[in-house]
Amino acid sequence: MTTRILHVSDLHFGAGDDPVLDQALAGLIERVAPELVIASGDLTNRGRRDQHERAAAFLRSLQPPVLAVPGNHDIPYTVPGRFTAPWREFERQWQTTEPEHAGQHAHVVGLNSVRPWRHQSGGVSDAQLERVTAKLRRAAPGALRVVALHHQLIGAPWRTRKKPVARRNHVLAKLVDSGAELIVGGHIHQATVSERHEFEVITGGGGGVVSIAPGLGQPRPHRRGEARGCLVYSADERSLTVDTYIWRDEDWGLTATRRFPRGREPLVVESYRRRA
Repeated sequence: MTTRILHVSDLHFGAGDDPVLDQALAGLIERVAPELVIASGDLTNRGRRDQHERAAAFLRSLQPPVLAVPGNHDIPYTVPGRFTAPWREFERQWQTTEPEHAGQHAHVVGLNSVRPWRHQSGGVSDAQLERVTAKLRRAAPGALRVVALHHQLIGAPWRTRKKPVARRNHVLAKLVDSGAELIVGGHIHQATVSERHEFEVITGGGGGVVSIAPGLGQPRPHRRGEARGCLVYSADERSLTVDTYIWRDEDWGLTATRRFPRGREPLVVESYRRRA
């Protein structure tokens, strides 16, 4: 059985909205038939009520269930609301900043990495990590275990000054130890995907795929280094595939496909014999 998840991020409703993309994303969903849509933050551009309403209406119109977490643009831009009621408008639409999707084939936990006193960088507390662990323990046997947050846990392939989530190594290790197989985010408007073994030497620990979606919205259309697209995750019993779709003015282009093992066993083992 293969399950699919569509991952969008950084919609930035309220900054040059493109009505063409509404129908285009619906068409992609019809093609890939995802079980769930993950929206990993920055649904709005300035966190205003009308922007939250439009973003929520758009995401709900896509038909599959939506799991949404906030980004740093989803809280009020000005004080005092930024500090006194940062989540009011987000929770008005989505009820919680840390949702959970408990499906038979995918168990997804949302994590709020936004900190009102930090405009760009984010953080995750140990208490939050403990809650994630408890939630992932409830996953159905064999279900793909996913954690979604806004701030990136892996660097961008192109230049960016946006800092990753605070205590990145600690957060990544705790999430993987909790059973997370796939950790997804956004924030940097650039797609990048890697398996933990590709960038960190691990002894006695598990792997885990870390994935960042490109921005779906385009609040700064003339800025280079900001792709526009989304990701589709497909998981069966043995492997996880990540497809990158980039919008090309008239349709989606499948730009890259990467395949990773699920669990500790690699997809292929190459034997090595020392020559005498």
